[in-house]
Amino acid sequence: MQDLMGSFSQSMDVKGRMSFPIKLREILGEQFVVTRGLGGCLFAYSVEDFAAMAKRIRELPLSKGLSLQRFFLSWASEVTADKQGRILVPQNLRDFAKLDKDIVVTGVGDRAEIWDKSNWDSFNEAIDENDIMGQMEELDF
Repeated sequence: MQDLMGSFSQSMDVKGRMSFPIKLREILGEQFVVTRGLGGCLFAYSVEDFAAMAKRIRELPLSKGLSLQRFFLSWASEVTADKQGRILVPQNLRDFAKLDKDIVVTGVGDRAEIWDKSNWDSFNEAIDENDIMGQMEELDF
């Protein structure tokens, strides 16, 4: 699968519908899975990638996989874009990610992330360029 990338400013209506960027839908598909993410955002995976991830999680011994199962699988919801390219984000996921009106959708390799704009801005302000430089050096960039 092609890597997802880019950042897109979107808005969410009071019913929880938001336009999902076409560049990301072209890779994820018109139907994909949204679930809890890390750092206060939501993760969006293609149906196939989510199924593969879920299979790997289920293969873990219960003592190691129970928290992952509960965190990712129990919150997962399959969404389908309508003719206008909008998806409906379930209320429990909107509450988890504190999604309101201003949203940022980012492509991050194998997944998209859905952020409340203020949380996305806070995350970016907290990035330490020295940490990034160290990670780049580890990868020989």
